[in-house]
Amino acid sequence: MIAMILTYCYRIQPSAAQVATMLYTLELLRRHWNYCLGQRLDWLRQTRCQVDRCSIVSEPIGEIPTTVSYYTQQSDLKQTKVLFPDYKNIWAESQQVNLQRLNKAWERWLFPDKLGKRGGRPKFKKAGELRSFVYPRVNCPKAGATLNNGVLKLSKIGEMSVIMHRPIPDGFALKTCTIVYKADGWYCCISMQDDTVPEPMPLDEVKTAVGIDVGLKEFLTTSVGETVPIQQTYRKTQSHASRQQRQLARKEKGSNRANKQKNKIARIHQRIGRIRENFHYNTAHNLVKKYDLIAVEDLNIKGLAQTRLSKSILDAAWGKFITILDAVAVKCGVRVVKVSPHGTSQNCSSCGAKVPKTLSIRLHECHKCGLQMDRDENAARNILDRALNEVGLTLSAHGGLGDTQPVKCEAFSGWDGVQLSLF
Repeated sequence: MIAMILTYCYRIQPSAAQVATMLYTLELLRRHWNYCLGQRLDWLRQTRCQVDRCSIVSEPIGEIPTTVSYYTQQSDLKQTKVLFPDYKNIWAESQQVNLQRLNKAWERWLFPDKLGKRGGRPKFKKAGELRSFVYPRVNCPKAGATLNNGVLKLSKIGEMSVIMHRPIPDGFALKTCTIVYKADGWYCCISMQDDTVPEPMPLDEVKTAVGIDVGLKEFLTTSVGETVPIQQTYRKTQSHASRQQRQLARKEKGSNRANKQKNKIARIHQRIGRIRENFHYNTAHNLVKKYDLIAVEDLNIKGLAQTRLSKSILDAAWGKFITILDAVAVKCGVRVVKVSPHGTSQNCSSCGAKVPKTLSIRLHECHKCGLQMDRDENAARNILDRALNEVGLTLSAHGGLGDTQPVKCEAFSGWDGVQLSLF
């Protein structure tokens, strides 16, 4: 059965003593992470080749070490608490989750996924880089965290008030509690699960559909001609952030003033991220309320970010927006269809003819059928046509707001373009 998992983030108000305890907990978990990572790397270095195929240049000499894994390191936690009694003041399950995080990062590095991609090598964490720890059970017997009536009780730490700015939905079971130390204070991220997931709308009930083309001139343009202006959140704050960064460079490294300036810079970037995320959620909710099917491009953001437009592309955060749109649509039962982006700006949405144009040309003019319209709207129509062809539907007026019932469509032809639309 498919389950819906949501995570709500609330600000908590710990006392000064609780803040000191949580900071020391993060530091102890960071040290344990580094020790266990070093243990894994030493084991890998000593067992990197078979006995009969050792390197003629250099190879460790000695007994073959025992296998190091999550289970062996977890069993060593008892010995760790004997040698270092401070670890007794940390909830045992939080230490186990810390090891699980390391094991997950380790396996992502060594073993490729289904697409053959691997993650980077896990890194040793400097002081202050580990900023969260987890209580894997909430509001259940033997749980390390309990949340009742706006009061959060954490084992080994104590009770603290929670600013419940939004209520927890009815019917959701609380699963985990993650304590996060951010630039502006402490937060608890409550993960909750519900088994009642809305089913996607049946295809025969889809009445309105839209294609959206994301860009840098406008954040997005729909197939019906609507546009959403781009915000450029980072661009507007870039000069202020640069001034603060220069002030940090003038301060002595490691001093109190330098640490305060670092926190000030972190708050600037935190505010930029929150403004951008709020804009993405508002845009996604507006689209989901109006349409039953939304077609988007399956963009290669990592590749686009390597061009001369990288700063603007990362500032727009198209990939994050599409992820948010997909999550909002799932909760509302709306369908999101991703299509190939190749040729959407070059092909004519009316006749399918290829009309080459550079990024500076903002008007689509078809030499075959005479269609003239904004290039972004033309691309959005192509995106919608591809999505409808993929699911086997067609709607009148490119997904307008009429009451026309969808019917089976004929195969679409004319996708001979290869250029990726940046705008």
